[in-house]
Amino acid sequence: MACSSSSAFRRRHELNPDTQIGVIGAGAWGTALAMLANRAGSSSVLWTRNGQVIDSIRRDRENAQYLPEMFIDPAIEVTDDLQRMSRCDILIICIPAQSLRTVAISLSDIVPANVPLVLATKGIERGSLMLMSEVVQSILPHNPYAIISGPNFAREAAAGLPTAAALATHNTAVAEKIAFSLGGKFFRLYSNEDPIGTQIGGALKNVLAIAAGIVEGRGLGENARAALITRGIAEIARLARAKGGMEETLMGLSGIGDILLSCTSQRSRNFALGLRLCSSSVKDVALLLGSRTGGLTEGVATSESVSQLARKLGVTMPIAFGVADILSGASDIDSTVVKLLERPLGSEG
Repeated sequence: MACSSSSAFRRRHELNPDTQIGVIGAGAWGTALAMLANRAGSSSVLWTRNGQVIDSIRRDRENAQYLPEMFIDPAIEVTDDLQRMSRCDILIICIPAQSLRTVAISLSDIVPANVPLVLATKGIERGSLMLMSEVVQSILPHNPYAIISGPNFAREAAAGLPTAAALATHNTAVAEKIAFSLGGKFFRLYSNEDPIGTQIGGALKNVLAIAAGIVEGRGLGENARAALITRGIAEIARLARAKGGMEETLMGLSGIGDILLSCTSQRSRNFALGLRLCSSSVKDVALLLGSRTGGLTEGVATSESVSQLARKLGVTMPIAFGVADILSGASDIDSTVVKLLERPLGSEG
């Protein structure tokens, strides 16, 4: 479902008059989503606990910390009152993956069961090894949910540049409601019925992007990066299949689309982290990962969880395992590269 035709816009008010979209999390992507909802004609409410962000938006109409120099329409409400979000018609959750459970528990006491939850959070929960939808369903089992994922740099979407994303849900009515309340001419939403595959692609591209950054940082060449990305997609597809997702989903926006963006641009935090890991000035991986910059990359936590999940499901993922070993300090970069190159040859399939 793409919602950019004139007929789609004519139906928007008909389907969702005065729709309120609440966005939980005012990082770069959460702020951009609130801006996109506002442009789509919905009332937009942005929630964060960060007092500096609230002050910046209210005073300067700018999220100086996460999305500087982007004007935020005064019609977009910003609040630190979670209770306020219970009055929204749709809730988008856009927070770090490892914080999702805590926020979902808080929402469980206040959100009506008919409110759709749109998960824009990418990752696998540590410990439980649950996908984001599994975490939310375990706490808010009666709320319909959808996954939004794709090749989306927040700054470009906020600037109004053409952007597309996958919208994954088993509920066609929910997909339509979200698409007409959030999508627009320059933000195109394409629906699918594979939340599992969509989440696997969105989470694991972060791990693969770290590996791609390492290849770039070590100067291993374009051939090596192309091979890494291709074999990485094969690993992701194996895990998606083992979890009950569809491999063909990974040929779309939440798979190849997101992977291409994250694995080829230094604006990707995960790719940039891989580059920094190769820097001669970085002597201690743990020191880098403990820094503020390292802590913002979802791929760090996901690499640990995906390795555990893959082993639990009996899925072979040598690239993901290698990234996890490097980040945990179990192996250094050069040893990991040698180990990957020494793997026996076999069928590409």
